[in-house]
Amino acid sequence: MAVTERLSAGLVVRSLLVGWASGARASLGPGSATLTGGGRRVVRVGAATSIVGELVGDKLPTAPSRLAHGGAGLRAIAGATAAVMLARRVGAPPVVPALAGAVAGFVGTHAGASWRRWAVGRMPDVQAALLEDVVAIGAAALACLPGRPTG
Repeated sequence: MAVTERLSAGLVVRSLLVGWASGARASLGPGSATLTGGGRRVVRVGAATSIVGELVGDKLPTAPSRLAHGGAGLRAIAGATAAVMLARRVGAPPVVPALAGAVAGFVGTHAGASWRRWAVGRMPDVQAALLEDVVAIGAAALACLPGRPTG
């Protein structure tokens, strides 16, 4: 059982990072928190499979816009979910991290879509997508790696 901790600025920053990652790739926030949080192997394998599937699927020409079909809202929920997972790890109250994760997920969704629109004609689409992946994976890693300080 986690030691109860009060809300910290570090946890809020980590919640923003994991939310941003969820805005880029919806499975990345909750999946990264699952992968780095321990737990059952089958669940971690499922999270890894989901992340890899989305990273690959995003590069396909048939991939829909992240803004279609309520995508920004779904990614905000993914960001909130991942932030709550991080808060629970340290026994912190989840409300502020959830809000931070949701806002960052929503903003990250729109920022990523804007980045991809800007990149059109400046570089191949797959290159723009891979650059976005690097940023999102880096944000998720900073947010979720075990042993990261929360305060």
